[in-house]
Amino acid sequence: MAGRFVAIGDSFTEGVGDNNVMYPNGVRGWADRAARQMGRHDPGWEYANLAIRSKVLDEVVAEQLDAALALQPTLVTFYAGGNDILSLRVDMDSVMQRYEAALARLAASGARVMVFTTFDMKVSSMLEPLRRRIRFFNNGVRELSRSYDAQLLDHTLLREYDDRRLWSPDRIHMSKVGHKRLAGHFLDALGIPHTLKLPELPAWEPRTWRQAIAEERVFVRSEVIPLVRRRMSGVREGDALTPKWPQPVHPSEGMKRLARRQAAELHSPA
Repeated sequence: MAGRFVAIGDSFTEGVGDNNVMYPNGVRGWADRAARQMGRHDPGWEYANLAIRSKVLDEVVAEQLDAALALQPTLVTFYAGGNDILSLRVDMDSVMQRYEAALARLAASGARVMVFTTFDMKVSSMLEPLRRRIRFFNNGVRELSRSYDAQLLDHTLLREYDDRRLWSPDRIHMSKVGHKRLAGHFLDALGIPHTLKLPELPAWEPRTWRQAIAEERVFVRSEVIPLVRRRMSGVREGDALTPKWPQPVHPSEGMKRLARRQAAELHSPA
């Protein structure tokens, strides 16, 4: 049965890592891919996506929660807290308390709610404090999903994501292949048939220990250090962006066609 799917959150849901200039904000992502499949299965489906990269939990709640509920969704996805985990200093107990308050409001709306864990990737021992935060967050999300009868897509259990090809170079955002696979898992969890082609990746050639060390050094220098500098400076790409799909659209009309129409309306004279 068709309904109205509304997605809220940060870069995970906006689609960062799945670059496509034909889509709003230059990214596609798992939610757009899933919505298109939902529209193909049943043209009655509507879709809105309010997620914006860089947003911390409090910003997602303040800027997106009321707007999402006002759209009266029958299905809402909620992922927030990842940027809090990446903060230089954070009280994770407080994060989970505020996460619970947001989830309680979504659950009370009567919509079907889906939440996600953060993928716990094997990383350098330098980032072990980050992994502890991730594990704390994931355990909290699992417990709260049970408490509020929310559907859980436990990303960490999808160990195919140990494959580096499912991630963009920053190792934070999924690649095109990663987003596409998550769209498939999302639709499978909902019981919605889809035609996504998810071919098996060829075997990954193992790295020598020298290659592994060299790659870790490049990663820290090119991704970790710039990330820390951006966090310290307060410069965030998401502050200059608006939601991709702020009002419900019918994905059955074609996402690229809808994106062209939305861009034309945005730039047309009043």
